Amino acid sequence: MKDGLNSTVKICVVMLLAMCLLFVPSCKESSDEGSADETQKTEQQVTETGKAQAGTAGAGTAELVPLDIKLPKPMFVGTPQNIQVPKLEKPLGKPRPPFLAPAGTENVALGKSIASSDEEPIIGEIEMITDGDKEAADGSYVELGPFLQDVIIDLGVQHDIYAILLWHFHKQARVYFDVVVQVADDPDFITNVRTVYNNDHDNSAGLGVGSDMHYVETSEGRLIDAKGVRARYVRLYSNGNSSNELNHYIEVEVYGKPAI
Repeated sequence: MKDGLNSTVKICVVMLLAMCLLFVPSCKESSDEGSADETQKTEQQVTETGKAQAGTAGAGTAELVPLDIKLPKPMFVGTPQNIQVPKLEKPLGKPRPPFLAPAGTENVALGKSIASSDEEPIIGEIEMITDGDKEAADGSYVELGPFLQDVIIDLGVQHDIYAILLWHFHKQARVYFDVVVQVADDPDFITNVRTVYNNDHDNSAGLGVGSDMHYVETSEGRLIDAKGVRARYVRLYSNGNSSNELNHYIEVEVYGKPAI
């Protein structure tokens, strides 16, 4: 009787061990599948986040390359100490780092139609602002009258704009005031108006208070990150400078690609 009971117990123990051996791989396989699912979900979330961040920059998943910017000859070095302007940006002290934009981005403002609030400039012609000449020599710049003045560039069709580069005057160190850059879908700037740069800190131009810094004009110009904004028209304001009440432009470049 006792021997029979012992045999029965042994058989039960063996069966339990066999079941455990079968169950453990099954649990491991289930756990591995769960981990794989979680990994796949995490990778998908990272991918979607990357796409979203690229989308806010206006570049999508396009290949990014440095813009091919040709700079004019510098006329001075450093920032003069006698310019007393509030909220003045400190000089970088080294060349500006390359600006990345989708491959195929180019200056779409070259030779394009341009208009101005001052129809009779004191010096030069309005068309000189998009003629490709960025040098600081006499005869390369346009001088507009005093007070708030603006110029409007018509790109012809809508473009995805990644950067706007402007030179007011870099023959000597100056700071231009109320520098405001806007884009829109129509020449009257009524439809889909967006401001991409504004250093008017007291709203004297009536376009809203800006948070961008004043800066000293140099041969590098002022490069504005437009973040791929889509528009046809670009308008630029200024309101005198630290040397006099007049407004000047040497060149404006708009880097973009035709909207698809």
